Amino acid sequence: MIRFVLDASLALAWFVDNPVVPYATRVKKSLVRDARAVVPGLWHLEMANGLAVAERRGILTAANATAGIVVIEQLLAQAIESSTDFVSIRQALTTARTLQLSAYDAVYLETARRERLPLATLDRKLLAAAHQAGLEIFP
Repeated sequence: MIRFVLDASLALAWFVDNPVVPYATRVKKSLVRDARAVVPGLWHLEMANGLAVAERRGILTAANATAGIVVIEQLLAQAIESSTDFVSIRQALTTARTLQLSAYDAVYLETARRERLPLATLDRKLLAAAHQAGLEIFP
């Protein structure tokens, strides 16, 4: 079974981007088939915030956001697991400083590093940092 760390930027693209970039579609299809994603705890808050902001900006209707939550909940039940590893403030700050990331993105990078899994992201800075850190990128 293929496992990888899923960044919220990629998962939000499934609901917010029009059109959805092919890479994001490919990642979602792999989850539906047989892959499994690992997410840090903050992923849940980032997803809720992303949907709320998209709704507030008129990108999504309330019904679209609610439908998105249903899809997310289904994926959480079937293909996405939350990492129980805790990334300390010190570690998040150190990684953020070293790789010029936000502390949020540093948590995704540290999750991929600790789990020894490739990372799936649409965030260019996080992608560059993952390359710099020697992490594999989900194909």
